[in-house]
Amino acid sequence: MDDHPPTALLTDQYELTMIRAALRSGTAHRTSVFELFARRLPPGRRYGVVAGVGRALEAITAFRFGDQELDFLLSRDVVDQATAEFLADYRFHGSIWGYGEGDLYFPGSPVLTVQASFAEAVVLETLLLSIYNYDSAVASAASRMTLMAEDRPCIEMGARRTHEEAAVAAARAAYIAGFAATSDLEAGRRHGIPTTGTAAHSFTLLHDSEEDAYRAQLASLGEDTTLLVDTYDIEQAVRTGVRLTAGRLGAVRIDSGDLTAAAREVRALLDDLGASQTRIIVTSDLDEWQIAALAGAPVNGYGVGTALVTGSGAPTCSFVYKLVARAGSDDPDAPLEPVAKRSSQKSTMGGRKYALRRLDAKSIAEAELVGLGQPPSLDHDDRPLLRELMRSGQPVGREPLAQARLRHERCRAELPRDGYKMSRGEPAIPTYFLDASGRALPSPYGG
Repeated sequence: MDDHPPTALLTDQYELTMIRAALRSGTAHRTSVFELFARRLPPGRRYGVVAGVGRALEAITAFRFGDQELDFLLSRDVVDQATAEFLADYRFHGSIWGYGEGDLYFPGSPVLTVQASFAEAVVLETLLLSIYNYDSAVASAASRMTLMAEDRPCIEMGARRTHEEAAVAAARAAYIAGFAATSDLEAGRRHGIPTTGTAAHSFTLLHDSEEDAYRAQLASLGEDTTLLVDTYDIEQAVRTGVRLTAGRLGAVRIDSGDLTAAAREVRALLDDLGASQTRIIVTSDLDEWQIAALAGAPVNGYGVGTALVTGSGAPTCSFVYKLVARAGSDDPDAPLEPVAKRSSQKSTMGGRKYALRRLDAKSIAEAELVGLGQPPSLDHDDRPLLRELMRSGQPVGREPLAQARLRHERCRAELPRDGYKMSRGEPAIPTYFLDASGRALPSPYGG
């Protein structure tokens, strides 16, 4: 079975009806530039994290209309015969530039730029938005969690709280943003993410006693395993686990109650019993605020599920995909003309964008500079943000997941101190739009 099945119907109907009409009007093959960006950050967020780039490249490469898809479209009169013939031969031949996976974005950042014929580019709208909106929402939440966790590892445990394929994407996005491992085995197989997991309450309840359950787990997984200690009585469970391992128990997991108080009591008990090396892992609907509240507790790691895979209150980044420039004819050498929406609250800024991050002498970010029509002038502390991802229909921007993970660590370290705050406030850095002369233009996008 193909690892990347056709993705052509993972789209909205209007993308195909636009192609149908554009083919009839003779405008379908005009060179066009689409940009994917967010007008604003979710309330309370100081920055966002770009994720989904690698998945998007795979999806575009696999974007095909086979006989079954075309028969369905024709039977519903979504397309006519001429449009079906165009779609049957569909291959993306254009070029794409975008922010590196793991980098940060701000209001108005041109996260992705797609240049191709109108028909080739417009049909990718929903596909790209669905990937970028979800993956970046999870990565943005995950980044805040790992920021609050500091050097304590976070484990992704949200597979049971979302769609099965979304769970794999969430594990990937969380790993980019600093999570240490996932409980989802398919994410481990597909993306090489470290996996972890031991036992649930049902395993303890299966046995005649908690001690019997612990003996079975220890016999199978060894003394470095993690024992779940809050099925019945936490103190008794800890005592049993330490006794069975002669103080060499790897870790205990607490999944309920006042986690701060429980962790302190368990740490004191473990130390008193001579198990000073036994780690304490906490779970139970954690989010970034709870992780921050646990900073002073004797906790060694966090397991995060529901809040992570739902973006911790911001399940989408509200990215949009808008036409910002197009040629006036089918001539491939025709100049590109800026186009923009003027509608209230949803206006856009026309013209292809080029972006860089201005850094100070200490490599701390000061601003996002976005040039219209040409790159802004560089100084020695600036960092260009757009990478070439596809050239003439061929992916050129693939990279190991570890590289995206490292990029995120480095880019987050560029934030000014205000960017680390959990309180509501403005984006960590402002975004400035510059014309060809370097003059700042009013931005239609809020903070």
